[in-house]
Amino acid sequence: MLLVGIDWAESEHAACLISPEGKVLRRLRISHDVAGVERLVHTIGELEPNAAAVLVAIETAHGLLVSALLEAGFTVYAINPKAVERYRSRTRVSRAKTDPADAELLARILLTDRERHRPLRVSSSEREEIRALARDDERAARDQRRLLNRLRQDLLAVFPHALEAFDDLSAPTCLAFLARWPSAAEAAAVDERELETFFRAQRHGWPERTAARVRAAITAPALEVPPHLARAKAGSIRLACEQLLLIHRQRREWERRLRELLEAAHPDGEIYLSLPGLDIRLAARVLAEVGDGAFDFAVPNELQCYGGTAPVTRRSGKQLTIACRLACNRHLRQAAMQWAFCSLTRSDWARDFYDRQRAAGKTHYKALRALANRWLELLWHLLRKRALYDEAIHQRNRSNAGVIACAA
Repeated sequence: MLLVGIDWAESEHAACLISPEGKVLRRLRISHDVAGVERLVHTIGELEPNAAAVLVAIETAHGLLVSALLEAGFTVYAINPKAVERYRSRTRVSRAKTDPADAELLARILLTDRERHRPLRVSSSEREEIRALARDDERAARDQRRLLNRLRQDLLAVFPHALEAFDDLSAPTCLAFLARWPSAAEAAAVDERELETFFRAQRHGWPERTAARVRAAITAPALEVPPHLARAKAGSIRLACEQLLLIHRQRREWERRLRELLEAAHPDGEIYLSLPGLDIRLAARVLAEVGDGAFDFAVPNELQCYGGTAPVTRRSGKQLTIACRLACNRHLRQAAMQWAFCSLTRSDWARDFYDRQRAAGKTHYKALRALANRWLELLWHLLRKRALYDEAIHQRNRSNAGVIACAA
């Protein structure tokens, strides 16, 4: 067996290879390119020909280097940087830090506490694609909200009638209108017939009525906006609209691809889509972070801790504190919280559970987190049994569990 610690960096990595007895066998620096990775794999092969007996510790779970290590057949452990910091303070009270020393520290973590850490599994190509698309879509959604807020503020400053003319500022028709006529003066100069042509080209329902309504809104009396300010803001409004239209088109394309992956390619997709509160995008986010199955987690609590929904208990003497878990997969926690919120209107037991939590004095956020914790537990069991969610069966199981608890 060979233990390898890699202190990851952007362009150059420090590696330390130690024996099971704790003796440092080799130290090296490798570049972040093909030659560097090949040199590392070759050096490891000289000391341990059996790739399955090579254990690698690194502070990240993603990236090209991690993929190369997994493809080489090594067992890779992603150690949380916070945990590495605690190990460092345990062994170096001076707080000294160097890359070679950190690489050795990572290797020694596997030597002493390997059973406390979970090795990475090689993910399927479908799961990798879903994770990339889901995370990009989530980031694009944040950009979309930010740009919409900025656009709304610009319109309130120089073109408030646009907000009255359109009910939904994020609608593609509204964005296309503002990208073409980004100021009140330009929009007011357009006659109703041209507006009808525009809305018909946008395939908007009832183009004649819409053109008349929009025309009446943008020509209604309003507070005068200084012309120089309207001209200055026109570029910003047009830019925001064009960016939002591009994001909208790209997210539609991502949603189409995610639907294909979940409904046809990934074996667990049907299970996720059967759960109330999970649409295509949200189901993809949860699946991407949970993985290809529940077999990565021995018990439901491991998945709940990984997702950040299980509380942290701190007990010392007479003091007892229960707090929110911060060390977790934050992508999964955010997705699970949104899932819990969306399930309130789609699942009777979820709504009942949430109401009971609120009646017990918990805040909205804590009640949602408790509900998300239950959903992750239920998801673990469904993935283990390869079963679709059935609300009636779950309600019956909850009722039976309540009867048993009362009898006990």
